[in-house]
Amino acid sequence: MTASFTEGHSDPTVQPVPASVVQQVDAADTTLHNPKQAVISLGSNLGNRLETLQGAVDALEDTPGVRIKFVSPVYETEPWGVEPGSQPSYFNAVIVLKTTLPPSSLLERAHAVEEAFHRVREERWGARTLDVDIVAYADVVSDDPHLTLPHPRAHERAFVLAPWHDVDPAAQLPGHGPVAALLDTVTRDGVASRKDLELRLPE
Repeated sequence: MTASFTEGHSDPTVQPVPASVVQQVDAADTTLHNPKQAVISLGSNLGNRLETLQGAVDALEDTPGVRIKFVSPVYETEPWGVEPGSQPSYFNAVIVLKTTLPPSSLLERAHAVEEAFHRVREERWGARTLDVDIVAYADVVSDDPHLTLPHPRAHERAFVLAPWHDVDPAAQLPGHGPVAALLDTVTRDGVASRKDLELRLPE
């Protein structure tokens, strides 16, 4: 059974993108040198988790300079770094997008989307309404403390690798190699595909 969502649900802080901007981004999408591919991981374990993930997808698509290309299947994941049963399980997904934004601007947008869904940063591994992480940005490798690329723990996390592999079996994680090979080295314990749930690719 496919999950349903409230029509028009999106980030209330985002204004509609002007048609001229959409056309400009679509035009950039046809060039090889302008847009960059980025991979973003989404997670939620508080509130209406599925609706929150869909809202995040919609909000990112509403961002000028961003066009979402793929939205992965949903996975349900046991929380990391906490006592078993102390938190609700996560719903996780990965989106692949093309963007004309630099990494720093994409990170600012990711944080703004988290805040719009009342993300609270009180403790490491704490429960959260929404987590938006940049997993990779083109082939950039950077140890900038504000945005380490690729994400420093992505290669260890089945809840990132599995949904990414679902939408791009040939994907490469910069500095680590093929996602398919990485997925073979990590445990999938506590990471389950939820084929009864679905996120929509924005139209």
